[in-house]
Amino acid sequence: MQLQFLGTGAGQPSKARNVSSLVLKLLEEINEVWMFDCGEGTQHQILETTIKPRKISRIFITHLHGDHIFGLPGFLSSRSFQANEEQTDIDIYGPSGIKNFVLSSLRVSGSRLPYRIHFHEFDEGSLGKILETDKFTVYADKLDHTIFCVGYRIMQKDLEGTLDADKLRAAGVPFGPLFGQVKNGQDIVLEDGTEIIAADYISPPRPGKTLAILGDTRKTAASVRLAVAADVLVHEATYGKGDEKIARSHGHSTNMQAAEVAREAGAKRLLLNHISARFLSKDISQMRRDAGSIFEPVHIVKDLEEVEI
Repeated sequence: MQLQFLGTGAGQPSKARNVSSLVLKLLEEINEVWMFDCGEGTQHQILETTIKPRKISRIFITHLHGDHIFGLPGFLSSRSFQANEEQTDIDIYGPSGIKNFVLSSLRVSGSRLPYRIHFHEFDEGSLGKILETDKFTVYADKLDHTIFCVGYRIMQKDLEGTLDADKLRAAGVPFGPLFGQVKNGQDIVLEDGTEIIAADYISPPRPGKTLAILGDTRKTAASVRLAVAADVLVHEATYGKGDEKIARSHGHSTNMQAAEVAREAGAKRLLLNHISARFLSKDISQMRRDAGSIFEPVHIVKDLEEVEI
């Protein structure tokens, strides 16, 4: 499981940072990639990665500001040009209005897609659990921005225990069908009468990973709820230390406020993105140090950076 950041800037693209988009790579878990926000130029960023657009099966939109959605029509259209690959449907989750934006853009531009888009819109009254599969559950909660905006909590369900093959061989179990029976939790009896209790050779279930990926927001209690005990919290840091007043007036957070959220939530790791273009490379190091005085480990991500979860 990996996070790859396609755009880490705020508001408008700069030479160093494109606007908002990131992907959660779940290739080993379910052979899918999930995208969160799709700002202008996202499809260009994808060209610099190993991501296959057809593997992107779900797109989660945090809010309808342009720097988070203007890349959708282009990405969806280009995804259909992969004629040599299987066309697969895509699910788009987001605030009410995202369906109208996408379909209007495609209609006006005369774009025809060879796959279906399944829209899942929500408003303030329909938040909570928005997706559950056999391996993942996704929740959405309202944040505090200048328009309706949400954050997402992605929870991987507990993983099955692993079989201790060496211990099983040492107990005299020959490799083959009996191994499979024990792995499936079935007790067996060997030819010499030895009883093999499957539970003795399978480790306990392992807890799945939890991620919180937030949209634009002032510091709010919902951010903490979404990030409780998260393995990774992705939080915006549009502004820096001392910018609390302007951050609040624009509906954003500072690096210090993001660190406070991570600390209050008991998150394990904090990744900061959505950085204002006013901050130069020398400022980024100071922003990280300032946030680190409140919470560690903290890292300010760059475009195209990939983080192992």
